Amino acid sequence: MMLLQRQFRRLFKGLLLLSPLVLVACGGSGKHQDLRDFIEETKRRPAGQIEPLPPFVPYESFSYSAMTLRSPFDPPVDDVQHMVVGKSSNVKPDVTREREFLEGFNIAGLKMVGTLRGSDTLWALIDDGEGGIHRVTDGNYLGKNHGRIINTSERQIDLIEIVPNGVDGWVERPQVLQIEEKE
Repeated sequence: MMLLQRQFRRLFKGLLLLSPLVLVACGGSGKHQDLRDFIEETKRRPAGQIEPLPPFVPYESFSYSAMTLRSPFDPPVDDVQHMVVGKSSNVKPDVTREREFLEGFNIAGLKMVGTLRGSDTLWALIDDGEGGIHRVTDGNYLGKNHGRIINTSERQIDLIEIVPNGVDGWVERPQVLQIEEKE
């Protein structure tokens, strides 16, 4: 332990003797003159101006004045009276028939990708979005809203969906699936 302390003291004394030499070497006046010139030139330049802040625009509150009017999500009063008082339609889905495979998909997720012509039948090819391609023709059903195909052509499929009318009844809604062409 004593030996280690002696060696540490000798090393410390040696460093103390060498430190003035190191400090003299760093203080040379010829070195870094380019840095000193750059600093002096920068100090001589005129000071720049900071752009003023944009003017503060106070918040203007909005008063909703259509609170007493009909909600845009409700049907007009005339339509509601017509639905309740008017004639009742015989439109309703056939819940007794066996559902087809493509009725398990939303109509928005189905895509027409082509057609095939049989002896006297035109078949449309439908991509179900899950990797399956299915053939359908007039009279087949697709989509979750009881969509029945009424016309199949080379470019599109026309179908009629049966959807709730919002007042305990059903209405028919036409839909079209057009062929999707890749560019």
